[in-house]
Amino acid sequence: MNLSIEKLGHSYAQMEVLKDINLDIPTGKIVCIVGPSGCGKSTLLRIIGGLEQATTGQVLQVGEPPKDCLNPLTYVFQDFALLPWRTVEGNISVVLEDHKLSKLQSETIIADVLARTNLSDFRKALPKQLSGGMKQRVAIARALAVKPAVMLMDEPLSALDSQTRELLMDDLVNLWTTTPFTAVYVTHNLNEAVRLGHKIVVLSRRPGCIHEVVEIDTPLNERHADDVELAKKQTYLWNLMRDEAMAAEGELINE
Repeated sequence: MNLSIEKLGHSYAQMEVLKDINLDIPTGKIVCIVGPSGCGKSTLLRIIGGLEQATTGQVLQVGEPPKDCLNPLTYVFQDFALLPWRTVEGNISVVLEDHKLSKLQSETIIADVLARTNLSDFRKALPKQLSGGMKQRVAIARALAVKPAVMLMDEPLSALDSQTRELLMDDLVNLWTTTPFTAVYVTHNLNEAVRLGHKIVVLSRRPGCIHEVVEIDTPLNERHADDVELAKKQTYLWNLMRDEAMAAEGELINE
């Protein structure tokens, strides 16, 4: 299932946040959305996920989701959004409980996503017993459990320290390489964008419109932190964004 965003715009009262967004999210690709503060990145993600209604335009689901898909769209949040009184497996099982699954089916799904995210040994742990990186792994495992057509990832690594962020990027690359998934990934971190994105969408300052779309053809599992070509891509993206980011900061200060 692909997503097609057509002539999308959004306003809050008199403030125009997004303007004339046209974008395709192809199956099996990670599309990163970057841009200056306040440009509407997270708003766009909420509209794609149906949490907000666009003022103009539409988001179309093109084609059928996978046959075993339980939720076509599912979120991975910045703050993990785990239930503190539930164990790791309990936090994953919560997204399966409204579906007509047998106990065996649920247990099989949970065991699979725990193994894929290297959490099998922590299935009985509570969130308070986990590091930040492990909490986000649980959130990713929970999203994978419903076998979504598209994962919507809202700055999923921004609450983590730099070392943990690097490890989680490696985890996401390994997950995608093993079983390619489709994702819309909002981030302010250009290093994340060039490490994880097949397509990087650069939004202008508010009202956010598409300034440029940058594609990276290097396979994810061949991208590394010290890759010279990736560094050039990151510099190119920053050059696209720098003036817009400075102008956006000035607007935020004056508001």
